[in-house]
Amino acid sequence: MKAAIVTQLGQPPEASTFDAPSCKDGEVLVHVRAAAISQLVRARASGTHYSFDGHYPFIPGVDGVGTLPDGTRVYFAFPAGPFGAMAEQVAVPRLQCVTLPDGLDDISAAALANPGMSSWIALKERAGLHAGESVLINGATGASGMLAVQIAKHLGASHIIATGRNVQKLAHLKTLGADETIQLTEDATAMQKTFSAALDTGADVILDYLWGPSARALLEAASHALPHEKRRRFVQIGSQSGAEISLPGGWLRSCAIELMGSGLGSVPTPKIIAAIGEMLQLAADTGIRIPTQAHPLSALRKAWADTGSDMRQVITFPETV
Repeated sequence: MKAAIVTQLGQPPEASTFDAPSCKDGEVLVHVRAAAISQLVRARASGTHYSFDGHYPFIPGVDGVGTLPDGTRVYFAFPAGPFGAMAEQVAVPRLQCVTLPDGLDDISAAALANPGMSSWIALKERAGLHAGESVLINGATGASGMLAVQIAKHLGASHIIATGRNVQKLAHLKTLGADETIQLTEDATAMQKTFSAALDTGADVILDYLWGPSARALLEAASHALPHEKRRRFVQIGSQSGAEISLPGGWLRSCAIELMGSGLGSVPTPKIIAAIGEMLQLAADTGIRIPTQAHPLSALRKAWADTGSDMRQVITFPETV
Protein backbone atom coordinates (compact mmCIF):
# COMPACT_ATOMS: atom_id res chain seq x y z
CA MET A 1 0.00 0.00 0.00
CA LYS A 2 1.04 3.62 -0.43
CA ALA A 3 2.21 5.34 2.75
CA ALA A 4 4.49 7.93 4.30
CA ILE A 5 7.53 6.19 5.79
CA VAL A 6 10.20 7.33 8.24
CA THR A 7 13.32 5.20 7.78
CA GLN A 8 15.84 6.73 10.19
CA LEU A 9 16.35 9.27 12.93
CA GLY A 10 16.47 12.87 11.76
CA GLN A 11 15.00 12.21 8.33
CA PRO A 12 11.54 13.41 7.20
CA PRO A 13 9.09 10.81 5.91
CA GLU A 14 9.01 9.90 2.23
CA ALA A 15 6.10 8.65 0.14
CA SER A 16 6.67 5.01 -0.70
CA THR A 17 5.09 1.57 -0.24
CA PHE A 18 4.64 -0.47 2.95
CA ASP A 19 3.13 -3.87 3.70
CA ALA A 20 -0.60 -3.59 4.40
CA PRO A 21 -1.69 -4.26 7.99
CA SER A 22 -3.75 -7.23 9.12
CA CYS A 23 -6.38 -6.97 11.85
CA LYS A 24 -6.00 -8.60 15.24
CA ASP A 25 -8.89 -9.46 17.54
CA GLY A 26 -10.90 -6.35 18.32
CA GLU A 27 -9.41 -4.35 15.46
CA VAL A 28 -11.03 -2.99 12.32
CA LEU A 29 -9.47 -2.08 8.99
CA VAL A 30 -9.84 1.60 8.18
CA HIS A 31 -9.47 2.92 4.64
CA VAL A 32 -7.79 6.25 5.36
CA ARG A 33 -9.05 9.46 3.80
CA ALA A 34 -7.16 12.17 5.71
CA ALA A 35 -4.44 12.46 8.36
CA ALA A 36 -3.05 15.70 9.78
CA ILE A 37 0.58 16.69 10.32
CA SER A 38 0.40 17.92 13.91
CA GLN A 39 3.20 18.93 16.28
CA LEU A 40 2.79 15.54 17.95
CA VAL A 41 3.22 13.75 14.61
CA ARG A 42 6.34 15.76 13.82
CA ALA A 43 7.84 15.14 17.26
CA ARG A 44 7.26 11.38 17.07
CA ALA A 45 8.68 11.25 13.54
CA SER A 46 11.81 13.08 14.69
CA GLY A 47 12.21 10.73 17.65
CA THR A 48 11.95 13.53 20.21
CA HIS A 49 8.51 12.81 21.71
CA TYR A 50 8.35 10.78 24.90
CA SER A 51 5.77 8.40 23.38
CA PHE A 52 8.02 7.28 20.47
CA ASP A 53 9.30 3.69 20.84
CA GLY A 54 12.47 4.18 18.79
CA HIS A 55 11.76 1.55 16.12
CA TYR A 56 12.35 2.20 12.41
CA PRO A 57 10.98 2.11 9.75
CA PHE A 58 7.47 3.22 10.62
CA ILE A 59 4.48 5.08 9.21
CA PRO A 60 3.90 8.44 10.96
CA GLY A 61 0.50 9.74 12.03
CA VAL A 62 -1.29 9.25 15.34
CA ASP A 63 -4.85 9.78 14.11
CA GLY A 64 -6.98 10.39 11.07
CA VAL A 65 -10.28 9.96 9.30
CA GLY A 66 -11.42 7.08 7.12
CA THR A 67 -14.12 4.55 6.38
CA LEU A 68 -14.82 1.12 7.80
CA PRO A 69 -15.57 -1.81 5.46
CA ASP A 70 -19.30 -1.10 5.86
CA GLY A 71 -18.80 2.50 4.70
CA THR A 72 -19.11 4.18 8.12
CA ARG A 73 -17.02 7.34 8.34
CA VAL A 74 -14.89 7.36 11.48
CA TYR A 75 -12.22 9.26 13.29
CA PHE A 76 -9.53 6.86 14.55
CA ALA A 77 -6.54 7.23 16.85
CA PHE A 78 -3.40 5.51 18.10
CA PRO A 79 -2.75 2.62 15.72
CA ALA A 80 0.02 0.29 16.93
CA GLY A 81 3.46 0.72 15.37
CA PRO A 82 4.97 0.39 12.91
CA PHE A 83 1.67 1.41 11.34
CA GLY A 84 0.44 4.99 11.47
CA ALA A 85 -2.35 7.11 10.06
CA MET A 86 -0.53 8.29 6.92
CA ALA A 87 -1.23 5.23 4.82
CA GLU A 88 -3.99 3.93 2.59
CA GLN A 89 -5.05 1.46 5.28
CA VAL A 90 -4.59 1.07 9.01
CA ALA A 91 -5.75 -1.46 11.59
CA VAL A 92 -7.12 0.13 14.76
CA PRO A 93 -9.00 -1.19 17.82
CA ARG A 94 -12.71 -0.60 17.19
CA LEU A 95 -12.95 1.11 20.57
CA GLN A 96 -10.47 3.72 19.31
CA CYS A 97 -12.81 4.84 16.53
CA VAL A 98 -15.73 7.25 16.77
CA THR A 99 -18.37 7.79 14.11
CA LEU A 100 -18.04 11.19 12.47
CA PRO A 101 -21.08 13.48 12.66
CA ASP A 102 -22.80 14.64 9.50
CA GLY A 103 -21.84 18.18 8.58
CA LEU A 104 -18.14 17.71 9.33
CA ASP A 105 -16.00 16.89 6.32
CA ASP A 106 -13.03 14.51 6.42
CA ILE A 107 -10.29 17.11 6.07
CA SER A 108 -11.70 19.45 8.73
CA ALA A 109 -12.17 16.57 11.17
CA ALA A 110 -8.60 15.36 10.68
CA ALA A 111 -7.25 18.88 11.17
CA LEU A 112 -9.32 19.69 14.26
CA ALA A 113 -8.95 16.50 16.28
CA ASN A 114 -5.48 16.85 17.80
CA PRO A 115 -5.41 20.58 18.58
CA GLY A 116 -9.03 20.56 19.76
CA MET A 117 -8.47 17.53 21.96
CA SER A 118 -5.60 19.24 23.76
CA SER A 119 -7.77 21.93 25.32
CA TRP A 120 -10.96 19.87 25.64
CA ILE A 121 -9.20 17.26 27.78
CA ALA A 122 -7.15 19.84 29.68
CA LEU A 123 -10.26 21.81 30.61
CA LYS A 124 -12.70 18.97 31.27
CA GLU A 125 -10.62 16.00 32.42
CA ARG A 126 -7.56 17.57 34.02
CA ALA A 127 -8.68 20.96 35.35
CA GLY A 128 -12.35 20.09 35.85
CA LEU A 129 -13.51 23.50 34.63
CA HIS A 130 -16.87 24.62 36.00
CA ALA A 131 -19.16 27.02 34.18
CA GLY A 132 -18.55 30.53 35.49
CA GLU A 133 -14.82 30.05 36.11
CA SER A 134 -12.19 32.10 34.32
CA VAL A 135 -9.45 30.77 32.04
CA LEU A 136 -6.04 32.08 30.97
CA ILE A 137 -4.57 30.52 27.82
CA ASN A 138 -0.82 31.01 27.53
CA GLY A 139 0.18 30.77 23.88
CA ALA A 140 -3.24 31.22 22.32
CA THR A 141 -2.25 32.42 18.86
CA GLY A 142 -1.50 28.96 17.42
CA ALA A 143 -4.15 26.56 16.11
CA SER A 144 -4.49 24.79 19.47
CA GLY A 145 -4.74 28.03 21.40
CA MET A 146 -7.32 29.52 19.05
CA LEU A 147 -9.47 26.42 19.47
CA ALA A 148 -8.90 26.57 23.23
CA VAL A 149 -10.47 30.04 23.36
CA GLN A 150 -13.57 28.83 21.55
CA ILE A 151 -13.84 25.61 23.55
CA ALA A 152 -13.43 27.41 26.87
CA LYS A 153 -16.23 29.77 25.84
CA HIS A 154 -18.44 26.82 24.89
CA LEU A 155 -17.75 25.12 28.26
CA GLY A 156 -19.00 28.18 30.11
CA ALA A 157 -15.86 30.14 31.01
CA SER A 158 -16.92 33.53 32.36
CA HIS A 159 -13.74 35.39 31.42
CA ILE A 160 -10.98 34.34 29.00
CA ILE A 161 -7.50 35.85 28.90
CA ALA A 162 -5.33 34.97 25.89
CA THR A 163 -1.59 35.55 25.58
CA GLY A 164 0.72 35.56 22.57
CA ARG A 165 3.27 37.60 20.64
CA ASN A 166 1.41 38.38 17.44
CA VAL A 167 -0.67 41.55 17.81
CA GLN A 168 -2.93 40.82 14.84
CA LYS A 169 -3.70 37.31 16.03
CA LEU A 170 -4.41 38.55 19.54
CA ALA A 171 -6.91 41.00 18.10
CA HIS A 172 -8.54 38.16 16.16
CA LEU A 173 -8.88 36.13 19.35
CA LYS A 174 -11.27 38.75 20.69
CA THR A 175 -13.63 37.92 17.85
CA LEU A 176 -13.45 34.24 18.88
CA GLY A 177 -14.35 34.81 22.52
CA ALA A 178 -11.31 36.19 24.36
CA ASP A 179 -12.28 38.97 26.79
CA GLU A 180 -8.73 40.16 27.39
CA THR A 181 -5.37 39.70 25.67
CA ILE A 182 -1.78 40.01 26.85
CA GLN A 183 1.10 40.48 24.46
CA LEU A 184 4.13 38.51 25.61
CA THR A 185 7.40 40.40 25.80
CA GLU A 186 11.04 39.38 26.14
CA ASP A 187 11.25 41.06 29.57
CA ALA A 188 10.46 38.48 32.26
CA THR A 189 9.96 41.13 34.92
CA ALA A 190 7.42 42.97 32.78
CA MET A 191 5.60 39.72 32.04
CA GLN A 192 5.42 38.84 35.72
CA LYS A 193 3.91 42.23 36.60
CA THR A 194 1.35 42.00 33.80
CA PHE A 195 0.40 38.47 34.82
CA SER A 196 0.10 39.50 38.47
CA ALA A 197 -2.45 42.15 37.58
CA ALA A 198 -4.43 39.67 35.48
CA LEU A 199 -4.35 36.93 38.12
CA ASP A 200 -5.52 39.27 40.87
CA THR A 201 -8.90 39.36 39.16
CA GLY A 202 -9.24 35.91 37.60
CA ALA A 203 -7.73 32.80 36.02
CA ASP A 204 -9.15 29.84 37.90
CA VAL A 205 -7.59 27.66 35.19
CA ILE A 206 -4.37 28.30 33.27
CA LEU A 207 -3.68 26.37 30.06
CA ASP A 208 -0.02 26.55 29.08
CA TYR A 209 1.06 25.75 25.52
CA LEU A 210 4.49 27.37 25.83
CA TRP A 211 6.36 26.53 29.04
CA GLY A 212 9.68 28.43 29.10
CA PRO A 213 9.95 32.05 30.35
CA SER A 214 6.27 32.98 30.11
CA ALA A 215 5.19 29.92 32.10
CA ARG A 216 7.76 30.70 34.77
CA ALA A 217 6.51 34.29 34.95
CA LEU A 218 2.93 33.01 35.27
CA LEU A 219 3.82 30.67 38.11
CA GLU A 220 5.70 33.43 39.91
CA ALA A 221 2.73 35.75 39.48
CA ALA A 222 0.38 33.06 40.79
CA SER A 223 2.54 32.65 43.90
CA HIS A 224 2.01 36.35 44.76
CA ALA A 225 -1.53 36.88 43.47
CA LEU A 226 -4.43 37.48 45.83
CA PRO A 227 -6.36 35.84 47.33
CA HIS A 228 -3.76 33.20 48.26
CA GLU A 229 -6.41 30.60 49.05
CA LYS A 230 -7.89 30.76 45.53
CA ARG A 231 -7.67 27.29 43.94
CA ARG A 232 -5.93 27.65 40.60
CA ARG A 233 -5.21 24.76 38.24
CA PHE A 234 -2.17 25.14 35.97
CA VAL A 235 -2.30 22.63 33.11
CA GLN A 236 0.91 22.19 31.10
CA ILE A 237 0.15 21.10 27.50
CA GLY A 238 3.02 22.13 25.19
CA SER A 239 6.62 23.33 25.30
CA GLN A 240 6.95 25.66 22.33
CA SER A 241 9.14 28.11 24.29
CA GLY A 242 11.38 25.64 26.06
CA ALA A 243 11.49 22.18 27.61
CA GLU A 244 12.55 23.22 31.11
CA ILE A 245 12.13 26.00 33.67
CA SER A 246 13.59 26.66 37.10
CA LEU A 247 10.78 26.49 39.65
CA PRO A 248 11.41 27.54 43.28
CA GLY A 249 9.51 25.28 45.65
CA GLY A 250 8.39 28.27 47.66
CA TRP A 251 6.19 29.43 44.80
CA LEU A 252 4.13 26.26 45.04
CA ARG A 253 3.95 26.39 48.84
CA SER A 254 2.83 30.00 48.92
CA CYS A 255 -0.47 29.55 47.05
CA ALA A 256 -3.20 27.02 46.37
CA ILE A 257 -2.03 26.23 42.85
CA GLU A 258 -2.28 22.74 41.37
CA LEU A 259 0.36 22.02 38.74
CA MET A 260 -0.44 19.21 36.30
CA GLY A 261 0.19 18.05 32.76
CA SER A 262 -2.18 17.01 29.99
CA GLY A 263 -1.05 14.72 27.21
CA LEU A 264 -0.64 11.11 26.16
CA GLY A 265 -0.30 9.10 29.36
CA SER A 266 -1.99 11.57 31.71
CA VAL A 267 -5.50 10.63 30.55
CA PRO A 268 -6.68 7.06 29.74
CA THR A 269 -7.08 6.37 26.03
CA PRO A 270 -10.87 5.73 26.23
CA LYS A 271 -11.37 9.18 27.75
CA ILE A 272 -9.23 10.77 25.04
CA ILE A 273 -11.29 9.09 22.32
CA ALA A 274 -14.57 10.09 23.97
CA ALA A 275 -13.37 13.68 24.36
CA ILE A 276 -12.41 13.90 20.70
CA GLY A 277 -15.83 12.59 19.73
CA GLU A 278 -17.50 15.29 21.82
CA MET A 279 -15.24 17.99 20.38
CA LEU A 280 -15.89 16.90 16.79
CA GLN A 281 -19.63 16.95 17.44
CA LEU A 282 -19.24 20.53 18.74
CA ALA A 283 -17.39 21.43 15.52
CA ALA A 284 -20.20 19.96 13.43
CA ASP A 285 -22.85 21.83 15.43
CA THR A 286 -21.13 25.22 15.65
CA GLY A 287 -18.95 25.44 12.55
CA ILE A 288 -15.68 25.76 14.49
CA ARG A 289 -12.80 25.31 12.04
CA ILE A 290 -9.10 26.11 11.70
CA PRO A 291 -7.20 27.16 8.55
CA THR A 292 -6.33 23.94 6.74
CA GLN A 293 -4.46 22.97 3.60
CA ALA A 294 -4.86 19.51 2.04
CA HIS A 295 -2.17 17.68 0.07
CA PRO A 296 -2.12 14.32 -1.70
CA LEU A 297 0.49 11.84 -0.49
CA SER A 298 2.60 12.68 -3.54
CA ALA A 299 3.08 16.20 -2.09
CA LEU A 300 4.16 14.89 1.34
CA ARG A 301 7.61 16.51 1.19
CA LYS A 302 6.12 19.96 0.54
CA ALA A 303 3.51 19.58 3.28
CA TRP A 304 6.03 18.32 5.83
CA ALA A 305 8.41 21.20 5.12
CA ASP A 306 5.69 23.81 5.70
CA THR A 307 6.34 24.54 9.38
CA GLY A 308 5.88 28.31 9.25
CA SER A 309 2.35 28.48 7.89
CA ASP A 310 -0.75 29.10 9.98
CA MET A 311 -2.47 26.39 7.94
CA ARG A 312 -2.88 22.89 9.40
CA GLN A 313 -1.34 20.54 6.83
CA VAL A 314 -3.41 17.42 6.03
CA ILE A 315 -2.38 14.46 3.89
CA THR A 316 -5.27 13.03 1.88
CA PHE A 317 -5.90 9.78 0.08
CA PRO A 318 -7.96 9.22 -3.08
CA GLU A 319 -11.34 8.67 -1.45
CA THR A 320 -11.26 12.03 0.37
CA VAL A 321 -14.56 13.95 0.27
